[in-house]
Formats: sequence, C-alpha cells, structure tokens
Amino acid sequence: MVNVQPVKPSQTRSERAREADHPTSQLAQFGADKPLRLDCGVDLAPFQIAYQTYGRLNADRSNAILICHALTGDQHVFNTHPVTGKPGWWETLVGPGRPVDTDRYFVICSNVVGGCLGSTGPSSTNPATGKPWGLDFPVITIPDMVRAQAMLIDHLGIRKLFAVVGGSMGGMQVLQWAVAYPERVFSALAVACSTRHSAQNIAFHELGRQAVMADPEWRGGRYFEHGTHPRRGLSVARMAAHITYLSSAALHRKFGRRLQDREMPTFSFDADFEVESYLRHQGSSFVERFDANSYLYLTRAMDYFDIAADHDGALAQAFRGSPTRFCVVSFTSDWLFPTSESRNIVHALNASGARVSFAEIETDKGHDAFLLDVPEFFAISHAFLQSAASAHGLNSAVS
Repeated sequence: MVNVQPVKPSQTRSERAREADHPTSQLAQFGADKPLRLDCGVDLAPFQIAYQTYGRLNADRSNAILICHALTGDQHVFNTHPVTGKPGWWETLVGPGRPVDTDRYFVICSNVVGGCLGSTGPSSTNPATGKPWGLDFPVITIPDMVRAQAMLIDHLGIRKLFAVVGGSMGGMQVLQWAVAYPERVFSALAVACSTRHSAQNIAFHELGRQAVMADPEWRGGRYFEHGTHPRRGLSVARMAAHITYLSSAALHRKFGRRLQDREMPTFSFDADFEVESYLRHQGSSFVERFDANSYLYLTRAMDYFDIAADHDGALAQAFRGSPTRFCVVSFTSDWLFPTSESRNIVHALNASGARVSFAEIETDKGHDAFLLDVPEFFAISHAFLQSAASAHGLNSAVS
C-alpha cells in the first residue's frame, strides 16, 4: 500500500507566498542600471535571483559548478526545503563524497527567472504596481534564464565555470550555456534533455496549462489579488506531467493494479487504485510549493527552446569550435526525452569537433531516473567530472 501523508495547505501556502519576494536563500539583486534583456524585447529591471551555494570557492576561483534545475525544481539542491521541509532535490548526486563533491567543488544553484522561490517571476511583486506580476510578467525563455545566471556568476566574481550540470529543463540550460558562453564553461554534463521540445512534449505542456487556466480560481492569473488558489487545475497539470516522468514498467512495478487500502472496488470515482492515490498525492503536495503562473511560464520557456533555430537550422553550427568538454546521458525508458534526442546532440557535437562522451543507461525508472538512485549514472557522472578536473588542473580537495 502507498503511504500518502497529508499536506497542510494554509501553512505551506503562506510560506510559498513569502518565498516569492523574501526567499530563504542568498539573494543577488540587480537594479535599473543592470537590466536583463529578454528575448521578447523587454528589459527586466529591477530583478533578483535567489540562489544557494555549497562548499568553498578555491583561491583561483576555478572549482565552481553550476547546477541547473528542472521544471519543478528550485535552488534547494542540497539543503532542507524551506516550504516542504524535505531534503534537497538532488542529494543523490550532490554532497560530500558524491559525484558533485561539495568537499571539492563550490556548487551554485539558482532559482530560474520566472520561478517562484525568490527569483523574479509572476508571483513576485511588480515594483510598478505593488502587486504580484501575474500575467503582466513578460514571457521568458531558456536563453533568458541562462543570461540571468551569467549575471549571477559575474556577481559572484567567477570568470569561468568548471562545470555546468543539469537534467531535463536543467539540461536545456546546460546546452544553452555551452552555446552562449563557450569560453566560460570548461565542462558540461547534460542529462535526459534535448536541444528542442518535441510536438508531443509541447502538447503535454499545453494540456497542463489549459488545466490551470480552466480552474475558476485562477482568475485570469490574478488569484493572489483575489485571495484564491487554482489548486485543482495545477494539481491536474502536475498529475498529467508526472505520468510522463515515469515509465510503464516503473508504474507497473510500483503499483500494478493493486487497490488502495481496500479489498474490493468501491464502484465509485474514489481513488480505488494505489496509482490513483499516488497521483492525487503528487498533485496535492505540488500545489503547496509551486506557483501556478510560474508553471505556465516555465513550460512555455521549454516549448520555445530550439538551439538550431538560431543557427539556420544547423545544430552542429551552434557548437562549432566549442572548447567545452561534454558528457551527454540518457535513459532507456525515458520517453519524454528519448535516447534518440541525446544521440542527435552527440552527432551534432561530433560534427562540430567538440569533445563529447555519451552514455545510455538501462533502467526502467523513466525520465525521473536522473533524480533517483541509479548507480550507473553516479559512476558515469563521477568519472566525467574526475577526468575534467584532471584536465582542468584541480587539486583533489579545496585547501
């Protein structure tokens, strides 16, 4: 039986709202004199970036690793989440003795622009109105997120990153970093991602967005002002998306057709099956830590992502002459970003003359495998970063 723990909506919702402007994180603030130029043609200013750091920066500032989070992630990669109280979302990969070793590297993870955990986004206060931005917030893209991260890295006084690491939407950011700032990225670990979203993925995102916008409590994106919360719509969006993060084999292994806390069907529309109860819990817990409008903005950013489109449709041209060392990882059961997408990246990198290694890991854990306990992934990540560290001349530990 699946053990589903209840959430506490009133407490977590107030914490989530507070985190939008005054996060439990380090904060980099950029005034009107340092606008973020967005792809939509808008200069966003002032704005802020919430971020976390782990480990220590070495004397020559050469051991910094930027972690890029996925769609529903945030900056709390290796610390207790201030809203949920849960451990960091990538503690399997990041920490002392882990592949991204915080005893060796200075690790940075920022909430993306458009997010809801302290970086400026639709739930942040619009300085022009004193109210949450809502849908007045400009549409953002993956390149916009990366430009904001580059401003953060400048703010921290780091000229070049030893590595940029991320999976899913985070992997898209990794690839964008390598294209936009090749001279600032020594190595890049791109996991379970692609250089553009497929029509199927765009379709799934549109399903989620329509679920949010169809909720009467969404109020045209002004739910904060109306004191409402599009809980049902965002929950359905999360449920639909979560199915894409798993595989058929994983769902069968975890749940099969087992009934939830009962021996017979109720002949109703209650959650009779364990898998139904699991999805409902995923939906209900998600709405207490994530903003509905941010979900719209970040899914749209992923939809718009297309590296080759900016290089006359030639993906290899985007990476031509890149000095960055790449490692691309995919999972056999990931049907959201299948291995064929990763192979396209590798072929383009090979054609461009870039250094690249590739691994397809056999697992039935689906797209979410990069977040789970997959020893082969840890071993590959460790070996790649070890090799890159040797090439970069990093000492075995930070003195």
